[in-house]
Amino acid sequence: MKILLFGKNGQVGWELRRSLAPLGEIVAPDHDSDALCGDFTDLAGIAETVRRVAPQVIVNAAAYTAVDKAESEPARARLINAQAPAVLAEAAARLDAWLAHYSTDYVFDGGGTGPRVETDPTGPLSVYGQTKLEGERAVAACPKHLIFRTSWVYAARGANFARTMLRLAAERDELRVVDDQIGAPTGADLLADVTAHVLRDVAKSPRWAGLYHLTAGGETSWHAYARFVIEHAGRAGRPPRLAAERIEAIPSAAYPTPARRPLNSRLDTGKLRGTFGLHLPDWRVGVTRLLDELLAG
Repeated sequence: MKILLFGKNGQVGWELRRSLAPLGEIVAPDHDSDALCGDFTDLAGIAETVRRVAPQVIVNAAAYTAVDKAESEPARARLINAQAPAVLAEAAARLDAWLAHYSTDYVFDGGGTGPRVETDPTGPLSVYGQTKLEGERAVAACPKHLIFRTSWVYAARGANFARTMLRLAAERDELRVVDDQIGAPTGADLLADVTAHVLRDVAKSPRWAGLYHLTAGGETSWHAYARFVIEHAGRAGRPPRLAAERIEAIPSAAYPTPARRPLNSRLDTGKLRGTFGLHLPDWRVGVTRLLDELLAG
């Protein structure tokens, strides 16, 4: 199996280079590669890359993820999040190849208190969410497509919420974190591992193409997440300057941002788990592993 991977240096793309390796040959162009185009602002170059590689599987881990900046750069966000995936979908369909793509809970309006299923009505609140929804629709035009909606993605590599909380708690005497946004912190390694499992299985059964929600199990708020991080650091013998109980809970309205965030980021993963027989561990499992790695450094 030949796999064409876009976005190899991002959080998810980095993990995909590991998880996809047992499935076959991976071709992963850089953003500024001379040999093959990996630049999603160059639509013709992306199409030519797919034509030259002629893969059996395309995995798109590239995206415009600057949520707030997208409000002032809608054209660029749409180019990368919607138009480039549309080019991939057309090229994949022509090759009869699989196309795996990642989306986000931001396609929903964040209302309610229950987890959203794949068939629930969408209603993005931001440019980022709207362009990701447009990307979903474009990818779905490819007969052999897999779209994974996820939320609150983190990775040990690069910046992440846990690392930020540890730094701020070591520097400050007070910290305010929103407590009315609810979701499931989901590791890039979990996303990559599930992607590999699913790609292996769909090769045997194309009827499993479609849209799936993919997050870690359980739920939390950003405030409770921050407290978990600081409490774990204390148990590990690395207590920061600021104690967990001194982290103040605030509403999202007290921390305005250019792009509105969904309050309810809960995603029901029953379809994915039932179709592929997978277990998705509680979010604390992955975050604990991340913290152990950060605190050991």
